[in-house]
Amino acid sequence: MEILKTIRFVLIVTFSVIAVIYIFFVSYIYFNQEEIIFAGSKLPENYKFQYQQEFEEINVKSFDGKKLNGLLFKAKESKGIVFYLHGNSGSLDTWGDIASIYTDLGYDIFILDYRGFGKSEGKIENEQQVLKDLSFAYKNILERYEEKDVVIIGYSIGTGFAAWLASKNKPKMLILQSPYYNFLEFSNTRIPYIPDLFKKFKIETNLFLANVKVPVFIFHGKQDYLIPIENSVRLSKLLHKESHFYPLENQDHLLMNQNADYKDKLKILMQK
Repeated sequence: MEILKTIRFVLIVTFSVIAVIYIFFVSYIYFNQEEIIFAGSKLPENYKFQYQQEFEEINVKSFDGKKLNGLLFKAKESKGIVFYLHGNSGSLDTWGDIASIYTDLGYDIFILDYRGFGKSEGKIENEQQVLKDLSFAYKNILERYEEKDVVIIGYSIGTGFAAWLASKNKPKMLILQSPYYNFLEFSNTRIPYIPDLFKKFKIETNLFLANVKVPVFIFHGKQDYLIPIENSVRLSKLLHKESHFYPLENQDHLLMNQNADYKDKLKILMQK
């Protein structure tokens, strides 16, 4: 009997320790998930962007008065504008490097830093906050351009936001670079054992696409090990006939804008 009591005591202590560790783990993820998901770098307020081509720095006042910072790069003879939502790291001091890829095709490009990134004020707290920010920034751009000339592009974390924005508006087209099927599902592969109830970011790209009424073009690298191409394969089954999925050979998750095959297909799309 004493042995059984000892075993029972050890089991109770062991499971109690495991439970405490698990609660601590879930609590840490819950209160720090914004920093885990969004790893933007900050820039001082007086930072001067330096790019060789013409650009304009734009500050957008969001729903709560916070300032969102973006750069508008100008083409020599503009046919429209690309509204570009970048990935979960970096800021405009490096993301601006992709601008010439689009301005060389005759499109201006506006790249926005999410709140807490670069010179944008505030801190990301939840998904709805980000979506409201994007709505304000998009409306600002529509004061300068007709929506029929707007191409929304999202990369990585930005793909879900781009899909949502396109579902609420009617741009010329939507381009997704390395998208996830939905972020709630994707996060389970990165940080397992966290109940969905405790996640502040669902970003259900698959549901957003159902309400996108414009052509959608998906690009995904076959060697993408961060967001596997299977995500885009599944999303491609939700596309209507005017849309298309382009797998890219010898392409991982990074530097898709510089991929030669991507640029060739982009040139064709931008001529439509």
